[in-house]
Amino acid sequence: MPLRVNLPPATRAFLFALLALSLLYNIARWRQLEPPKAGEPLETPIIPYLTLVPSLVIYFPWTLLTATFVEQNIFTVLLNGATLFYGGKYLERAWGSREFGKFILLVALIPSLCILPLYLLWGGITADTARGLTQICGGVSIQASFLVAFKQLVPEHTVAVYKGFIKMRVKHFPALFLLLNTLSGLLIGTDTAAVLAWLGLLTSWTYLRFYKRQPDLTGTATGGLGIKGDPSETFTFACLFPDVIQPPIAFVADQIYALLVAIKLCTPFSEEDIASGNQQALARGEAGLPNLLSIGRPGGGSSGAGVGAGVRGSGKREEAERRRALALRALDQRLQAASSAAASRVQPAPHLSTTTSPQPRPTTPTVSSGQAMLGETSYIPEE
Repeated sequence: MPLRVNLPPATRAFLFALLALSLLYNIARWRQLEPPKAGEPLETPIIPYLTLVPSLVIYFPWTLLTATFVEQNIFTVLLNGATLFYGGKYLERAWGSREFGKFILLVALIPSLCILPLYLLWGGITADTARGLTQICGGVSIQASFLVAFKQLVPEHTVAVYKGFIKMRVKHFPALFLLLNTLSGLLIGTDTAAVLAWLGLLTSWTYLRFYKRQPDLTGTATGGLGIKGDPSETFTFACLFPDVIQPPIAFVADQIYALLVAIKLCTPFSEEDIASGNQQALARGEAGLPNLLSIGRPGGGSSGAGVGAGVRGSGKREEAERRRALALRALDQRLQAASSAAASRVQPAPHLSTTTSPQPRPTTPTVSSGQAMLGETSYIPEE
């Protein structure tokens, strides 16, 4: 019986692009490779029609997109291929092929556009013409974006490696990925990968935080389009980093956010948006990654078995406790807001005379703030 690999269409297309473009790049590089002279290092030929070269991109604009799917050696091909195979399969089934394809194109194109002026300015300031001829390629930005996406979906899940010898929660992966790439860029000289890691994280977080429509897991969205963005308190930019360094990062992020709101480049979230986002985050955490991916698909429960196997029963109790604490905090905030709104509507009762009986007055029913968030329905009978 032939081996059958069940891959969604967009993931299959991106995997094919990775393998095909990487193969073409290496064939072109080998054909141009010349043996080094005595005492000189081996120089890697420049392939400007497949990789992103800052000073030559004006002649090959399509490399803004293709460079992300070009890997220079077999190890990075396998690493990025595994990222697309496993991560892409789950995210595409959770979001749909259209949303997943849009996400990949954004995290491939925007970092490429942002890294161009950086390297051109770097070369101009240091008078180093080699910076303008740097070959920029690789799927580091996609890897960073996938970690941010899983941080949004299942932040409290614990992944066990080597039979539980190494355990780490999913929400710590983006910070660890940035740390390793940053240290590698400073110590080894892989600055391109470090810059792409930061740009990929910023691009994916911005899109998921403010623009991408999330599937409605609580039934509170109207119009069938889901909820735009993710205003939950567990998906702020500071939450991508460890708790120890979150306060200074949150302060800087809040100042940048206030500036973007002031110049009308960003719309602030309302209290109802934040409360709804917290409910969405709790619903995603309760669903878990395997169940979330199989919603509405018969027989989809086995699609997340590979990831579910990494989350052992020993960590389920701790995850449940963390979710319960988040739910209690969100409920306490809702109750405090409702009580303050009710107290502001209370008026002092008028003095009633003993000789005159008060006339009955029609009362208008009031709706609590908690109920108002669920929407209102008005009915007007026809004439």
